[in-house]
Amino acid sequence: MGRQAHTKRKALVKRKTEETAVSVTVAVDGKGKSTIKTGIGFLDHMLTLFAKHGVFDLTIAATGDTHVDIHHTNEDVAICLGEAFKKALGKKEGICRYGVSYVPMDESLVRVALDLSGRPYAVFAGLDYRDVERDDYYHSDLEHFIQSFAQHAGITVHVDVIRGTDKHHIIEAAFKALAKALDGATKKDTRVRGVPSTKGVL
Repeated sequence: MGRQAHTKRKALVKRKTEETAVSVTVAVDGKGKSTIKTGIGFLDHMLTLFAKHGVFDLTIAATGDTHVDIHHTNEDVAICLGEAFKKALGKKEGICRYGVSYVPMDESLVRVALDLSGRPYAVFAGLDYRDVERDDYYHSDLEHFIQSFAQHAGITVHVDVIRGTDKHHIIEAAFKALAKALDGATKKDTRVRGVPSTKGVL
């Protein structure tokens, strides 16, 4: 079980609205390289470590109405990232399909479990919506990003903050856990023939 070097699972997705312009390129079977420029410093950091720990190659360029707030850019980057993964994975033949990761970061511990099911659903537990410490990226921004990503990637994802007090640590652990779980789910399993579903389609 593992990566197959000859497989080229790559995709480019662009989105332009009156609020944002976003371009995302992803290579699922990458080396963890990234060039990220979203106009949101904290999100750039999160997506850089997402690529590194998921071992994805990722290029993101985004401009948006961040003079209003980060909401539209945060959402549209997530939409394009989700669509890029969906496009790159194609019919999902031979993949592991499921992924689970626990990521500790000092006092924080976050678990992400996901299924490349084709059925978009996002569930969260333990996020603190009274968050005021991270004044440029809130727990609600994390939830909105992952919801939008899941919707457009066609995945079911559960994010559980098991413990933690530092908001930066919690959000970073969540992005890392999402990356590691997605890495596990997208890997090829040589025992699997075709699509890993009794339906024959995902």
